[in-house]
Amino acid sequence: MRYYSTNGKAPLASLETAVVEGLAPDRGLYMPERINHVQGAEGGSLHETACRVAEAYFGEDIPEAELRAMVTDTLSFPIPLVRVKDNVYSLELFHGPTLAFKDVGARFMARMLRHFRRSEEVNVLVATSGDTGSAVANGFLGVEGIRVHVLYPKGKVSKIQESQFTTLGQNVTALEVDGTFDDCQALVKQAFMDDELKASLSLTSANSINVARLLPQSFYYFHALSQLRRLTDKEAVVSVPSGNFGNLTSGLFGGRMGLPVKRFIAANNRNDVFLEYLQTGQYRPRPSLQTLANAMDVGDPSNFARILALYGNSHKAITQDISGAAYSDEQISETMRQCYDETGYLLDPHGACGYRALCEGLRDGEAGIFLETAHPAKFLTVVEERVPRAKVDLPERLQAFMRGRKQTVPMSRRYDDLREYLKRCRN
Repeated sequence: MRYYSTNGKAPLASLETAVVEGLAPDRGLYMPERINHVQGAEGGSLHETACRVAEAYFGEDIPEAELRAMVTDTLSFPIPLVRVKDNVYSLELFHGPTLAFKDVGARFMARMLRHFRRSEEVNVLVATSGDTGSAVANGFLGVEGIRVHVLYPKGKVSKIQESQFTTLGQNVTALEVDGTFDDCQALVKQAFMDDELKASLSLTSANSINVARLLPQSFYYFHALSQLRRLTDKEAVVSVPSGNFGNLTSGLFGGRMGLPVKRFIAANNRNDVFLEYLQTGQYRPRPSLQTLANAMDVGDPSNFARILALYGNSHKAITQDISGAAYSDEQISETMRQCYDETGYLLDPHGACGYRALCEGLRDGEAGIFLETAHPAKFLTVVEERVPRAKVDLPERLQAFMRGRKQTVPMSRRYDDLREYLKRCRN
C-alpha cells in the first residue's frame, strides 16, 4: 500500500518510507492511500483480532508470518474491558511494560522499524508530554542499531513518568528541554525538515505522527468492541482522552474499517483547541497549558491534520461522528473522587476526563467505553491528594524505575542546540 501526505505536495510513499521517514518531505503526515474493511475481526482473542486488523493495514507489505510475530511480540499483556457502572466500561490500557496505552504502538513500531532497517543504524526522535517517552524508550530499549532520543519538557511530567525514560541508559538518551511539550514537538519536526542533517543521520519519529505508532492502536478498539458485544446489544460510544489526538485518530481509522461505534467523544483538559473547532469550525492552535492530565497538555495537536484528511476537511462530517468536552483541574479532581466514592473504581487524571465526558454524553439505548490510558500509580501524588480514601499500590515495575539513577542531557528550546547535539551523535 502507498501513503500520501496530508499536505498533498509530496510523492506517494511506500510503507517503509513512511515508517523510516516519519514525516513527509512537505511536512505533512502520512496517510494510507485507502482503508481496507476488516472481515471477522470481532469475536476472537486479542491476538487474533489484532492480526486481522494488522493484515488489513500492512498485509500487502509484510509477510503474514512476520506480521503475526510482530503482533504476538507486541501484545504480551491483556487489555481487559472492566464494568464501572451500568452501561459504562473502562478499557484498561495500562497492563503493558510502562503501564500506559502507548505500549501498544511503541512496541509494534520498534518491531516494524527493525524489520525495515536490519543493517542500518537509525536515530529515533520522540517528543513526550508524559507516557510516550516511557513507552517508546522501553519499546526500543536494547534494540540493536537503534538509538532513541526522548525530548521532554523540564518540570512538566510526573516524577514516575520521568523515571521511566531517564534511568534506562543503553541506547536511550533523555533530553530535558527548557520549554513546553509544544516546544519539544516543534524541535522534532524541525529536525525532520533539516535536509543537511537527514543526509548524514538516519532519523525517524516514534510520536503518533508515525503511521507505525498510530495505526496499531486500532487493535484495541476492535478488541474492546468484541468484548462489549458479549455484554450488551446497545449501541456503542467511545470516549477518548485526547492530547495529540493519535489515540482518537486510530479509533476513527477503525470506524472506517468497520468498527461498530456509533460515535466518539474527544475528552480534553483545559487545552481545548479541538473542542473550540467542533463548536465554531475555527482551528486556533495556541500555547499549551499545564494541567493535572499532563499527557494531554497539547495546544497544537499534530493529528488534527489526519482527522481533516479522513473527513475531506468537512466540519459538518466531523461533528456528526465526534463530540467533545473539556474539563478544568478542579473538575478532574472532582470526577476522580466521585467515581471512587460511587463505584470503587480508581481513575487516573486522563481517564477521569474520558469517564466524565462519557457519563455526561451517554444517551438512552447506548453503552459506553472510556479509555483508561495510564495506571493511577503513575500519578501517585495527584491521585492520593484528590482521592485520600483510596490506597494506590505502586507496581513493582514502577518501583524499579524509581530506584534508577536519572541521566539527562539539558537542552534549550533553540533548534540550533538540538542540531549540534544530533550532529555529535553521528560521530
